[in-house]
Amino acid sequence: MIESIRIAGVASYSQTPEFLTGLSRFNFLYGSNGSGKTTISRVISDDAGFPACSVTWSGMKLQTLVYNRDFVTRNFSQSSELKGIFTLGEKNIESIRKIASAKGELDGITKRIDNLHFVLHGKDGSGGKMAELATLDENFKERCWSVYKKHKDKLSDAFDGFRSTKARIKYKVLQESSFNSAPIKSLAYLEKIASTVYGPTPFLEQAVPPIDAVKIIAHESASILKKKIIGKEEVDIAAMIKKLGNSDWVGEGRVFHDENGKVCPFCQQQTTDEFEKSLNNYFDEAFKEESKALDDLSINYMDDSARLQRKIASIMATPCRFLDVERLKMQKELLDTRIKINLQLLALKQKEPSRIVALQSITDVVFTIKTLIDEANALTAEHNRMVENLSQERSNLTAQVWRFILHQELKTDLPDYKFMGNGLKKAIADITQQIESATISRKAQVAELRRLEKSSTSIQPTIDDINALLRSVGFESFSLAMADNRTGYRLIRADGSDAKESLSEGESSLVAFLYFFHLLKGSNSESGMTVDRVAVFDDPVSSLDNDILLIVSELIKGLYDEMQSGKGNIKQIFVFTHNLFFYKEVTYNPQEESTFWRVKKSGLVSKIKQQMI
Repeated sequence: MIESIRIAGVASYSQTPEFLTGLSRFNFLYGSNGSGKTTISRVISDDAGFPACSVTWSGMKLQTLVYNRDFVTRNFSQSSELKGIFTLGEKNIESIRKIASAKGELDGITKRIDNLHFVLHGKDGSGGKMAELATLDENFKERCWSVYKKHKDKLSDAFDGFRSTKARIKYKVLQESSFNSAPIKSLAYLEKIASTVYGPTPFLEQAVPPIDAVKIIAHESASILKKKIIGKEEVDIAAMIKKLGNSDWVGEGRVFHDENGKVCPFCQQQTTDEFEKSLNNYFDEAFKEESKALDDLSINYMDDSARLQRKIASIMATPCRFLDVERLKMQKELLDTRIKINLQLLALKQKEPSRIVALQSITDVVFTIKTLIDEANALTAEHNRMVENLSQERSNLTAQVWRFILHQELKTDLPDYKFMGNGLKKAIADITQQIESATISRKAQVAELRRLEKSSTSIQPTIDDINALLRSVGFESFSLAMADNRTGYRLIRADGSDAKESLSEGESSLVAFLYFFHLLKGSNSESGMTVDRVAVFDDPVSSLDNDILLIVSELIKGLYDEMQSGKGNIKQIFVFTHNLFFYKEVTYNPQEESTFWRVKKSGLVSKIKQQMI
């Protein structure tokens, strides 16, 4: 028996070791997912693989069988077949021969009858084709009702006269499907039009006035922006100004020179008449004209842009109900930003006339704004047309709503409903005729086969026990069967097809647990069934519902009784779980010599603490 366990330096455990000491025959560990339980089960399974961890035994080391994710992966993910579990029985060559013969004769009819029974009645006798036929109509009604609830607020009037029950909504769907040929419209269109047609009697709407940005956009390509405005190059000081590239600097200093009594504003020296004449000649009439053109452009751009901004602001202040004001607001903000930048560029050009500047274009923004206005005006025109012909528009819209429901919401549901209904009725008639006589034959043959199997050491009793337990809890859509090599198992559907890859998570978990549970009392070979063992269950109820959880807990508690009575080969049990309900079940009426532990994370580090009950 395991006396203590040391865990350190692995997964979420720090180098400072955690201990489980004073372990007894029954040991229970509770902790949330990811807290570190599986790491403990892996150390128990093979402590040699974890150098910083250790398992201390009291007396002889026993065989450990651990049910955890690794066991499931090893036995259920890496091969399509499971190793057979041999159990003790009477070895009788004649019985084995009879088993093989009977099994070969019955395989075909057994698979056929199981498939028929499953197809007709399902897992618990209330499913299969009979249940499908009974529930098909209900499911379709629920689907129709969910569509109604989805759209009843914004498209309410379209459901007048049929909204009281699920059956009436379904009836309306089937009725419309037989003749509705209205044009298909988008949901956004239907909801927008419904707000007018289905609401109070609406008023005519005013169109959004257009905007004109031709002038301001034309300013962006003004040639003066690309021209270096500099003085006359034939003047004697032109060469120096050109060499230094400081025409703008000189032009700005010239103003201060004139105001400072012809004293240079830079060196504070008196200048000559010849110098003043050179300055005046350099900044000639051409320079003045170009500067004026630049000033005019700046003023015009400012006026035209302000006019455009005021126009858009006016539209936003009293928006049309169909105008996307939020998008327009975003475009207005982008327009304002570009205009502001352009005004700054023009001011910079005025200050430094020799600089070449390029204004940011507002063409794309204006285009987007015009598009928003056009879209709003199109909807406005449509709205006004509907107002003038409201009665017919309401009728048309109602037809369009139902056409949308048929084409979009129930595009696959409706044809599937009709097709499946016809198919189910025919299938039930065919299967019912065969099931009774075949079931009687099957029961007789199964009874004989089981009698023969129990007379020898075989892997078949495990098949029977697991299948019986699966059926007892309602899992009849698949079963365990002997593999072709007669030494392993396969998971099959009623028609004999492989079921392993198509099992649900809950089904896979249950089969894996039952396989492990039987392995505790058997062996994967024809010997070794009586070896003393330690059994470890790491979250055996993951993905299982409460009903199956109770069965798993009862099976585990059955091992407690065997251990207490001294029967069987299980000498110590560990149960790990994150499920509080399961934990309470397996620890109910605590056994003698039990220990209880809590595994949790403190920050990112796993800790183990013993609990008292």
